[in-house]
Parts: sequence; C-alpha cells; structure tokens
Amino acid sequence: MRFLVWLVRAFVFFALFAFALNNQQEAAVRWFFGVEWRAPMVIIVLIAFAAGCAIGVLAMVPSWWRHRRVARRVTPEPVVPAPAAAPAVVPPPSDFLPEHPPRDGL
Repeated sequence: MRFLVWLVRAFVFFALFAFALNNQQEAAVRWFFGVEWRAPMVIIVLIAFAAGCAIGVLAMVPSWWRHRRVARRVTPEPVVPAPAAAPAVVPPPSDFLPEHPPRDGL
C-alpha cells in the first residue's frame, strides 16, 4: 500500500513539474491604474493558488475560534465505573440470523 501511495505522489509531482515546464512563457497581470506585472505563467498560477489557500484558511479562523471557545466551556461528564461483577455471556441460539445479510455480491 505504501508503494502505491508513493507512486501516486510521484505521478502528481511529475505532472505538476511538466505543467511548470510547459508554462514558462511570460504573462502579464494588469492591475488598476495601468500597473502591469510580468512573470512566467507558472509563477502567476502558483501565487494565485497560494493566495486562494491563504484566503480560505483566514475565512475559517473565526469559526475555529468559536468552536474552541465552545469546547472549552463544555465540561465532560464524570465517568461512572462499571460494577465489579462480570456480566454473564449468553451464546446466541443455533438458528441465530445476523441483522444484515452478507455482502458477498457487492
């Protein structure tokens, strides 16, 4: 299984590397008031991806803080220890049928 995971990682890496090699031509980003920024297209795409990730994480921060505050306020209920006597184990009857049919055909 580990080999398969590393194989998938290698494929993703080489696919992104090929994307970067194929997009080396210069592109221009035109801002407001006639400001223009020129850079290789792969750098522009990488910066746009990183900015989107950062904005997504920053948008989640208030929700994370709210959930942490609620989790700190809630106190866990005390655990009641089980009785010392062990429960008797009753074997199922011989004609016992499970709740769900077996999944042989799936």
